[in-house]
Amino acid sequence: MSDELVERARDVLEQAHVPYSEYRVGAALRTADGEVFVGCNIENANYSNSLHAEEVAVAEAVKKGHREFDRLVVTSGARDGVTPCGMCRQTLAEFCGEDLPVVCDEGDGEVTEYTLGELLPNTISLDTLEAAERDRE
Repeated sequence: MSDELVERARDVLEQAHVPYSEYRVGAALRTADGEVFVGCNIENANYSNSLHAEEVAVAEAVKKGHREFDRLVVTSGARDGVTPCGMCRQTLAEFCGEDLPVVCDEGDGEVTEYTLGELLPNTISLDTLEAAERDRE
């Protein structure tokens, strides 16, 4: 279990900007070499421009040159086992294999762990796009 990652994800909850939903989400993403990047959700009044915690963590890591990740923890202020949304799952798939462990914080020391492949089977990838292009030719 990644107790440190759970704590890091929980610690960043206070930095979330959630004036509309009041639903705080935190994420902790560990790189293949052990560095940890955190993210929190940042809402915008039109919602579609809001940033999700997982995306913020990925962006911070990619900005620092990381492209390989080995574990993600997601939590919410409600400790309800929140999982990454479809958009975040696709963002993670861009950089992570389908075997990436995704740990969802249930609270009270309980977590549920999935693989990214379980959460997003048959992801859109470069291979998918290239196959579609070949089919159009």
